[in-house]
Amino acid sequence: MSLPRIVIAGPASGVGKTTIASAFIADLLSQGLKVQPFKVGPDYIDPAHLATTAAQACYNLDTWMMPPARMLSIFQRHASRADIAVIEGVMGLYDGARSTDEQGSTAEIAKLLRAPVILVIDAGAMARSAAALVLGFQKLDPGVHLIGVIANRVGGAGHARLLQEAIEAETGIPLLGYLSRARAPFIPERHLGLIPAAEHSLSSAQLAALTEQFRQTCDSQRILQLALKAPELLQPEENAAEGIEALSGPPIRIALAQDEAFNFYYPDTLDLLRDNGAELIPFSPLHDQELPEGIAGIYIGGGFPEVHARALAANIRLRTALASLLAHNIPCYAECGGLMYLCQSIHTASGEVFPMVGALDRQSLMSQTTGKLTLGYREARALRDTLLMRKGEVIRGHEFHYSVLERSATQEEAAYTFTGHEQVEGFARGNLLASYVHLSFSSFPYAAQRFVTAARSWLASNFSPPLPANDQTHR
Repeated sequence: MSLPRIVIAGPASGVGKTTIASAFIADLLSQGLKVQPFKVGPDYIDPAHLATTAAQACYNLDTWMMPPARMLSIFQRHASRADIAVIEGVMGLYDGARSTDEQGSTAEIAKLLRAPVILVIDAGAMARSAAALVLGFQKLDPGVHLIGVIANRVGGAGHARLLQEAIEAETGIPLLGYLSRARAPFIPERHLGLIPAAEHSLSSAQLAALTEQFRQTCDSQRILQLALKAPELLQPEENAAEGIEALSGPPIRIALAQDEAFNFYYPDTLDLLRDNGAELIPFSPLHDQELPEGIAGIYIGGGFPEVHARALAANIRLRTALASLLAHNIPCYAECGGLMYLCQSIHTASGEVFPMVGALDRQSLMSQTTGKLTLGYREARALRDTLLMRKGEVIRGHEFHYSVLERSATQEEAAYTFTGHEQVEGFARGNLLASYVHLSFSSFPYAAQRFVTAARSWLASNFSPPLPANDQTHR
């Protein structure tokens, strides 16, 4: 299968991978090409920026959170619908799930995809040393097809010439361009990385300026030609890639929290829900006064409820409506920010306290006060039957948050235990499942089926058909 593709990688986070990838995508779009973006790893924030630029959902590629065959299937399905795939790496090129191998790293994904790799470096304070940096990345794994370098935060054309001479002399890898530190717009950051696209994306003018600089100082046509020359990619085995047969039956409406406060979702997870009959209906806990009509389930993903806590608290009607449905045991899955929203309150880092939905008897505390960052891959084993899993079943996911609960889940409340960890995690009660873990349904596709099945069962047991016309007065 011929799929033009290129990986935009770097030695570390913060070197400008998202900026370079966004500029290249915008340049390709200006040429009339359809671009499919991808992001290596479990991140939500960078993919949202790429999706905004490309006007296409950005899919995560992660070989720790899903089987490699499933990852390849996701890539091929969506890349085949575009003219070119642009894949942004995660962290440094060789950073993955462990420090001793490449599992989950950009390097592993690039090799599985047989994709050429461009290394983006922050060259703001170096010249010949850039060659040593590139040489190390070239030598560590010769199986990675490193075909070019783009230097970011460069002082100007003279600085770029020094970098080019050093890198090409020592490695034979071409410098394909640079961005000037004085002219390139940037996406602001806060405690979990870049500010999400739902809150702050590059304006049309900023993106146009970035794209124009990219055209002037980067050889975009050469990069495109390198992507077009990517080798054929073998088709994965269908059964291994797709897993289980999708449910049949009529569509079922599941409300999906989607606004500035809640926008962390894996597109492949949403696809699995849709494939199994879910009609995902977006709603805003910030702006809507009511939940969508006719829903039989609720999915509240992650995001930044702590940043929007005042507005979430002010929307009393929505909080009340949600609490009422939860009291009637509507199937509800909430993760990370969604978990925080279902608590009694959120305590912000500034000491303010805002009431939330109150479905969980816990307070959510922003832990800059304790300095606690919880980060990493998780393999969760169900302690009991829950909305998504049966006791003993295993699913994979990722945690990345600063908030903590003032009391952890008890053994009687907890949903999961983590492989390699002693603590329990999450809350499972009836049709409610809430946890800090962002789950990858692609690691356990039955989760999507369980959610849809529970929603259909709930609707069947809670739906009252309208009375005959002559009985309306006796309701």
